[in-house]
Amino acid sequence: MNALITNKEDLIAKVEASLNTIRPYLEADGGNIRILEVTESNILKLEFEGNCSSCPMSSMTFKAGVEEAIKRLVPEIESIEVINLG
Repeated sequence: MNALITNKEDLIAKVEASLNTIRPYLEADGGNIRILEVTESNILKLEFEGNCSSCPMSSMTFKAGVEEAIKRLVPEIESIEVINLG
């Protein structure tokens, strides 16, 4: 069980590192994104924060920025859900 937890922690650390590559752009517009959960099936659940949570361009930001960065750097993630995608 500890190996699974360590693996999940490693996966979350990799996702955080991938998000850090795009965070400066989100923060420049007064927003951010945070990890809510990585499920046992490697489904990543995220939440936009600040201006990103209400921005009409958030779906484009997600597809072109967030999803692309995560899929490129963390191929173990099976799918990505943003709970408050506008």
